[in-house]
Amino acid sequence: MADASPSFDPYADKLPTIWQRYPQLAWALAIFGLSALLTYVAFPPVNTGDAAYALAVPVLLWAYRRPPFRLFAGAVLGAQVLAWTLLFGWLHNVSWAGLFLLGPFIGLLVGSWYLAVWWTIPRLAGHQAMVRILVLLGLAALWVMLEWLRSVLFGGFPWLPLAASQWQRPLILQSASVAGAWAVSFVLIFFNLGTAAYAHRIFFEGATGLRKRSPEFMVALLLLMFSSFPFLGEIVNAERTKVARVALVQPYIPQDEKWDAAKAKDVLRILEQLTFAAKDRGAPDFILWPEAVTPWALYRDPNVQPWLESVAKRAGKPLLLGSVYTEGAGGPAELWYNGAFVVAPAKGLQSPGYAKRKLVPFGEYIPLRPVLGWLEKVVPIGGDFQRGTGAAPLMVPAGSRTVPVGVLICYEDIFPGLARENVQAGAEVLAVLTNNAWFGEGGAAYQHAAHSVLRAVENRRPVIRAGNGGWSGWIDEFGSIRATLTNDNDSVYFRGAQTVTVTRDLRWQGRLSYYTQHGDWFLIVCALLSVGAYYVALTLRPPRPSPDGETVF
Repeated sequence: MADASPSFDPYADKLPTIWQRYPQLAWALAIFGLSALLTYVAFPPVNTGDAAYALAVPVLLWAYRRPPFRLFAGAVLGAQVLAWTLLFGWLHNVSWAGLFLLGPFIGLLVGSWYLAVWWTIPRLAGHQAMVRILVLLGLAALWVMLEWLRSVLFGGFPWLPLAASQWQRPLILQSASVAGAWAVSFVLIFFNLGTAAYAHRIFFEGATGLRKRSPEFMVALLLLMFSSFPFLGEIVNAERTKVARVALVQPYIPQDEKWDAAKAKDVLRILEQLTFAAKDRGAPDFILWPEAVTPWALYRDPNVQPWLESVAKRAGKPLLLGSVYTEGAGGPAELWYNGAFVVAPAKGLQSPGYAKRKLVPFGEYIPLRPVLGWLEKVVPIGGDFQRGTGAAPLMVPAGSRTVPVGVLICYEDIFPGLARENVQAGAEVLAVLTNNAWFGEGGAAYQHAAHSVLRAVENRRPVIRAGNGGWSGWIDEFGSIRATLTNDNDSVYFRGAQTVTVTRDLRWQGRLSYYTQHGDWFLIVCALLSVGAYYVALTLRPPRPSPDGETVF
């Protein structure tokens, strides 16, 4: 019996293309590329902050098309893993293993938000505008909750929240003084959600006339305007007054020399040269050195304190510096700290200093020491460092007045709560003493500096920064970058010093921002919005179409 099924003739019939066999593959590849690209360029060092207003739009539009979950998840999670691994690329200077653990982990965590989008967006079809807007607000709130989760999970590493993409655009950041940087991330991601809803209505829903209007996009525009423009008058009408002239010293000591005993005298010589040159050129009120700048531990080595006091006396200016120090030096109970101190020309080393409150896992201590005791710290000195507990400012003499300076060491400025504690304790200026020389000359210093901008706006306090290698300068209380130390090639990676005049708005002297007073209240709002939106999306059903086949939107 003959086979009635048609036979395939390889000479007469063309093989189906891969796009014909897998029609969704083109979407997946396009979304993968666009999502990874927009996420990467939105942040430093590329600094295309405008991309933050659209980085989620391609994925959101695809979610409206109800793609298969496995294809969607593979493309979106892969894009985020790639983007965040590239953003953390500077970490390879310390640890390739750390890079390929941290980058994918953050990428998967951010990507989980897009999986929630895949589940949620198709359920909005047919619902009235108020329901759709509520659910989208819940999705924006979920984004914020995931950013918060990064700040507490495994000790916390809230590096590069979406708000940090706007570090060079201060107007959009002003709502942070009321609700923290969380509010800026919320507005940005909701703008993505509103833009995608509008684009889908125009290009895929076939809406015509007035029905092209998108309530979601209108709400997104209103949120964007009301989070920015009401603060414009405050920025423009600032009454600025001098706080102090500060000499920022950036010694740029290579990491392989910083703790080398054979290079210690060279380190001291470099610090002296830069300090005295800055004093002679700029007439500063005080001099700021970066994190852990002395090549030996204070108190443990008897030569460190006399040398510091000698430099301050010869310069005739107070020093505010970072230094590793010990308690109980040489004894069985010796304790190591990463701290900061003031050294006055006449009175010498002031005590107490400041002890770092947020330590770097595997850099300054080994987590779960009984289990992971075989690992070594990245910092090649001392044992596990101890955590400080006090946020009291250091009182720095500055001409005829004394400035209460809240100190943040290393990456402490990426944690909003630490800066807030400093200001609540009386700090009128925040100082970030750091050492980004660990991470080469990539994007780390710029990404790190972006967080200082957020802390300045949240607390309405100027922030001054001194880095051993990369991004020293100062930022005013509205997030405007007033000075950045660069060399003749416009690079922040160099050895040098510069004196800057730090000013502040008189209206904020002795006054706390709403965020400083009330903290992370916006996170509670986001938690409630997330839960409420999930309930609505899960339980409500869209209304039945009217007899003419249309649904009221």
